[in-house]
Order: sequence, then structure tokens, then C-alpha cells
Amino acid sequence: MNTFCDIIVVMDYSFSIGWLFGGIAIAVAGGLIVIFYKQIADNLANGVSSYDHVKLFGVITIIVGLICTANLHTFVLGWLVSLIFGR
Repeated sequence: MNTFCDIIVVMDYSFSIGWLFGGIAIAVAGGLIVIFYKQIADNLANGVSSYDHVKLFGVITIIVGLICTANLHTFVLGWLVSLIFGR
């Protein structure tokens, strides 16, 4: 049975200050989308019919920002590529 530390060593995890600040910026942008979803939907989308879509996009952006903050985006992308191409 692998421990969390063994998994981190195997996936060659490294912390990056640049991705920390980049991920925080992405998460803040997603938070602003969630806060101002009505104005964004009225001006850039179809209005009332797309309020939920804009909020969903903001929440997904926050999740992506948190993944980038932890520098786990390469792990997630590698996992998706291995699922698609079967490596």
C-alpha cells in the first residue's frame, strides 16, 4: 500500500512559486466571475437564460485555479492524456 509521500515521489511533484501566484490569480478571476455573474451574463451572454452557465464557468475556473496553485495541473493533464491515448 502506497502512502501519500510515496505517491508524491513517484509523480515527481515539485512546488513552484510562479504557479502558486498564477493559480491564485486564476482562482481570483473565477471568484470575480461568480460575484459579478449577472453583469457578465447580461453583457456577454444571453442574459437571464445563461446566469447558471456563467456561475458554473466561474466555479470551474476556481477549481482549475486551485489545481494550478497546488501545481497539480501537470498530473491531471498527464492523467487525461493517458486516458485518451492509452499510454
